[in-house]
Amino acid sequence: MANPLIALVGRPNVGKSTFFNKVAGRKISITEDRPGVTRDRLYTDAVWRSKHFTMVDTGGIELKSEDVMWKEIAKQADVAIETADVILFFTDGREGLHPSDYDVADILRRSGKPVILVVNKIDDYAPEKVFEFYSLGLDEPYAISAEHSTGIADVLDKAVELFPENTSEPVPSLKIAVVGKPNAGKSSLVNKILGSERSIVTPMAGTTRDAIDTLFYRGDKAYTIIDTAGIRKKKNVDDDVEYYSNMRAFDAVRRSDVCLLVVDSAEGLTEQDVKIIGYVHEQGKPSVIVMNKWDLVEKDTHTVNRFEEKLKEDLKFMDYYKSIYISAKTGQRVEKLLAAAEEVHRNASFRIPTGVLNDLIGDAIRMQEPPSYNGRRMRVFFSSQVAVCPPQFILFVNDEGLLHFSYQRYLENKIRSAYDFTGTPIRIAVREKKEEE
Repeated sequence: MANPLIALVGRPNVGKSTFFNKVAGRKISITEDRPGVTRDRLYTDAVWRSKHFTMVDTGGIELKSEDVMWKEIAKQADVAIETADVILFFTDGREGLHPSDYDVADILRRSGKPVILVVNKIDDYAPEKVFEFYSLGLDEPYAISAEHSTGIADVLDKAVELFPENTSEPVPSLKIAVVGKPNAGKSSLVNKILGSERSIVTPMAGTTRDAIDTLFYRGDKAYTIIDTAGIRKKKNVDDDVEYYSNMRAFDAVRRSDVCLLVVDSAEGLTEQDVKIIGYVHEQGKPSVIVMNKWDLVEKDTHTVNRFEEKLKEDLKFMDYYKSIYISAKTGQRVEKLLAAAEEVHRNASFRIPTGVLNDLIGDAIRMQEPPSYNGRRMRVFFSSQVAVCPPQFILFVNDEGLLHFSYQRYLENKIRSAYDFTGTPIRIAVREKKEEE
């Protein structure tokens, strides 16, 4: 079973995201003092008094707005309410009761879910500051200041009391980050994989601002897919929210197990695409190059070959790449992505037995000795694989300075020719060791 789910709901700018970040222990949700910054549902796993749960932050509910984006945000909040086990209804104690609060309260009452009324921004508690909130008819209000971390414990104590019985520990899942430039079709791809309107999809670029985690299952396998904001060039980032959106996307790469690198096939591989892919490579993450919008490309019998030649030329630094040509819009080959993600993660998790690795490196050296420098030649005494994800190898040698990049690349190619490390970088390091040792 999945963790109990706590949903944070309320009108815009009442401090939901600040509370969310405090409980998560890190800045996941972007907080800006203006409405509409949090758009999609944002999830984080947390634990309180030995009880594990998942918390979801939602965009502010503006029921009477005719704006397209506000309507989409409201849909996302509706899904969070529908799937929640406990709802924290946030109001603004500094501004006071607002007419919209009554509308939201009515929706929450009709949901039939346990609701905890939270009056936020009460920096100095006094009973008269919360009296008016009793008129919402949602039991006793909890006065807190999320910004100053006061009252949060009381709210969480009450929330875990309301959890359904017999909830089990969370199931480990494969974390898949979907990254790329703005408008490459990442959110559409996520929705197609999930089979639901999980992320807000609109025609404009830059709709997804946060990295959004969703746990789902295929058979007995658990996955967490992370939809991220499009990563823009630094010179094009002229807004604090966009800057932090980029940071969230980079953080999603770092905490993922696998990255799906989404490229707009109709536009072709661009300099920004290469930079994003290069960052994933530097982080040591297994990945799949997802050539999206393949339905928009005019094709002949050599089209794929031409695209592959372009990838090989531009991605020389990661010639281990794995590519798939899909259309998130039509669903073409989307079903192959999870299998591809599993494959590259399996490759990244593979460990070569020490004896076999030493035989492999020894044979490679006998076939082609390292170049000599100033009359000295590198000698390899012993080899060991010390890590996975990515696979990392250490060569114990007589002199660390004698390993040239070209010979390191030669050894990497020999390892790759013996074992399938498609889709994952591998690392080779040297450590100096005296012969007598």
